[in-house]
Amino acid sequence: MIVLRQGKAKTILESSINSAFTAVETYNRPRTQFRIENYIILMIIAWTKLFHAYFQATIGERYFYKEKNGRFKRVDGEKKAWELTECLKKYRKSETEYKISEPVEANLKFFINIRNKIEHRYWGSSALDILLFGECQSLLYNYENFAVNLFGEDYSINASLAYALQFSHLRANEQLAAQRELLSKDMQDIKKYIDKYKTDLSDDVYNSQEYSIKLLQIPKVSNTNRSDLSIEFVNWNAINDEDRENYKKITTIIKDKIVKQNVSNANMMKPIDVKNAVKEKTGVEISLSNHTDLWKAFSVRPKPNSVTKFETNAKYCIYDEPHKDYLYTSEWVNFIVKLISMYGFKKENIHSKCKEPLKIEDFN
Repeated sequence: MIVLRQGKAKTILESSINSAFTAVETYNRPRTQFRIENYIILMIIAWTKLFHAYFQATIGERYFYKEKNGRFKRVDGEKKAWELTECLKKYRKSETEYKISEPVEANLKFFINIRNKIEHRYWGSSALDILLFGECQSLLYNYENFAVNLFGEDYSINASLAYALQFSHLRANEQLAAQRELLSKDMQDIKKYIDKYKTDLSDDVYNSQEYSIKLLQIPKVSNTNRSDLSIEFVNWNAINDEDRENYKKITTIIKDKIVKQNVSNANMMKPIDVKNAVKEKTGVEISLSNHTDLWKAFSVRPKPNSVTKFETNAKYCIYDEPHKDYLYTSEWVNFIVKLISMYGFKKENIHSKCKEPLKIEDFN
């Protein structure tokens, strides 16, 4: 741990922390325009200055670029310091005891590229909130952990932050608006980058809380102990196996429907492919109209022209954005095969059986 006294390194660190505070304040103002964009830019500044404080304390002013003649490079009269990407490279090569993990670095690189995309064009879109929530949380948590590990608990920002109040009844409307925006042309470039970046990550990095925080908010049932805290954060590493299994069951019930695909649309099928696969497995030939009846009855995907195109049951179906249509999984084929072989579904009666909504769990 580096002990800082009055001087340039401490001044830079304090400036970094102020930038992080401002980022959080901006993010937590619900009606602030461009809040997600400003949060990202301010957190990149906070991270950059955090590295500069470390370098100032360890190697002096050698984190400034120099010309071939040995003089400092200058921009508008100011010495040009290493950007965040360069700071990451140099820090990785340093002899510090506290190393940056692969998920933390992946999270930082993700936002460096996002910042480059949004810096010169403001999206003003709530869709970014939905897309980047987990990564934004990790960007902040990683920042604090890094600062504390380098400079000590005196520089923790956690005690000064309040838990943001949530308006849960607004969430559905906000998500609908965000999903509409994701379908707009303006959002396609940034969404393609996000999807590709996530797909290219290893499973270990993608699933790490240091890359993207996954939060589960459960209303806490009141008990006789009125001194209990209203909010309780559970450390995954500190709970026993039985509690972990219970949490897994809960997250299985409400887990996000967006899943990581290792290869885009690998082994996915169009309706005609589903029809042919079912015939091959059962000898029963269903019609495309039968297939439509089935996905409607079991709510596997939204209806045509729905604004919530991505709200599918991802186990059985996904929305193929580039081709503007839906693709189905082998699990969906297997489910239809089960309906035919075990529950008496056939071409002649599928339409009548599917007039009312059906629950998948009743047939599994």
